[in-house]
Amino acid sequence: MSSYIQGNLALDPKKKPNTGPRVKIKETTKVVYRNSSLPAQEKMLYLFTVVLCVIVAGVIIWRYAAIYQMNADIQKMQGEIREVQAQNSALKQEVEKLQSPDRLKEEATRLGFNLQDDKQASVVAQATSTVKPKTSTSTSSKNTKSASKP
Repeated sequence: MSSYIQGNLALDPKKKPNTGPRVKIKETTKVVYRNSSLPAQEKMLYLFTVVLCVIVAGVIIWRYAAIYQMNADIQKMQGEIREVQAQNSALKQEVEKLQSPDRLKEEATRLGFNLQDDKQASVVAQATSTVKPKTSTSTSSKNTKSASKP
């Protein structure tokens, strides 16, 4: 086997190892004392801090969910309000159309009513407003007396 293999100079026989005085290094071991794990109080403090952070995060997420739900409800109600307003405007237009004097006259003639003069209509209106309905107080008191007897 040759001493020079693929450029490896570590196997070069020309180089002689250093034969000088060797220095001995004494290894010393140092004993390291490790503390036991964390004290119980410190563990409890860390645990309490983690639990507190989880609770705070949970409350914040819950509030955001409630806000999101309220916004969804508001959007739904606004849509319903728009629909009702559209229905109201359609009904108002229908009421105006049904209350038009021309339509009322046509409906009256279709039902067989006779058209009267304005003077006759005002006389009829005054006559009906001056007539008072009769109330019989004496008959009502007699009916209550007779009803109370067995």
